[in-house]
Amino acid sequence: MSRLRSGTIGVRFTILYAVVFLASGIGLLGLTFLLSRGRVTDVAPAPGLDSAQQQVRQLQDQLAEVHTQQARQLLAGSLLALVVMAIVSLLVGRVLARRVLRPLRTITSATRRISADRLDQRLAVTGPADEVKGLADTIDELLERLEVSFAAQRRFAANASHELRTPLTTMRTSLDVAVAKPDPAASTVALADRLRVQLDRVDHLLDGFLVLARAQHGALADSAPVDLGELVRGALRDLSGEVRAKGLDVVVDVPPGTSAQGSPALLARLVANVVDNAVTHNESGGWVRVTGSVSGRTTLVVETGGAVFDQREVDRLAQPFERLGGERIGSSGLGLSIVAAIATAHGGRLDLLARPAGGLRVSVALPAAKVPVRA
Repeated sequence: MSRLRSGTIGVRFTILYAVVFLASGIGLLGLTFLLSRGRVTDVAPAPGLDSAQQQVRQLQDQLAEVHTQQARQLLAGSLLALVVMAIVSLLVGRVLARRVLRPLRTITSATRRISADRLDQRLAVTGPADEVKGLADTIDELLERLEVSFAAQRRFAANASHELRTPLTTMRTSLDVAVAKPDPAASTVALADRLRVQLDRVDHLLDGFLVLARAQHGALADSAPVDLGELVRGALRDLSGEVRAKGLDVVVDVPPGTSAQGSPALLARLVANVVDNAVTHNESGGWVRVTGSVSGRTTLVVETGGAVFDQREVDRLAQPFERLGGERIGSSGLGLSIVAAIATAHGGRLDLLARPAGGLRVSVALPAAKVPVRA
């Protein structure tokens, strides 16, 4: 498709049409030139008519000269006509090539607008049942199969996460009952504490699956203006204990009115995940800087210091279960993938940048609120 957009096929079609047109013109002009080359027939005069013979020869010489001049004029005119035809053939070839490739350009532009979150769109090319329409119909069938497959995958993740909550609740209740018995053994209490930690991690993982599935469905029926500054302050309050334990220097510069349009629940999870990622994966004595701005779109930027990362590894963090440096402890690997899914569901985007001085820069662009939230 990129070769099609760059015009390579269009140039080939133009050259092909021009060459065929020129070849036909050259053949036609050559045939005309050959047919026009008539010869002057010598007439043998009768004996004894010397004066008449000289006059005939003079007339023949004059006719030959006129014929030569006509041949030269015809040749010059033919060359001029050939040059004009060359220019015209290129223009006509370009017009024909653009007309022939117009359906393919339409298919290309429509296909580029379709992504994993917009598989409900179709090309729906109209026209005669030719090769181009056959290609478009094949792509539509492929998109339909992909839509069904993606929907089934998301439903499975949501249903599985929901169904697994019941046995987790049963396990947690059994642990509470075992510990609540009179004089429980110390080993039982220690085992229960360890199991509770693991159960909490699994519950957090399932909750991430549910949020991710909802965000990928793009269901934003509860769209409303949301103050991102208030969400940032709330997320930092929830993490205040970890911030103090690590001795982090936190700077928040989110002006009043920095609001986005979207689902309050999903945007709250987005901000919480971004802030949690900055605090949880920070080093002791490090820093966190949160800034916000509104310029056409609402942008929230969270920067942290730390080690220098490879940009190729950072780019993979938007995918589920991807972690920097193979980290496994204390991270489900869903945090930033959920952020990316929520941003995409809102028509925004997530940008991850490895800072040259060390650390990470997370930028989320979202649609600005139609009616800014008053502070």
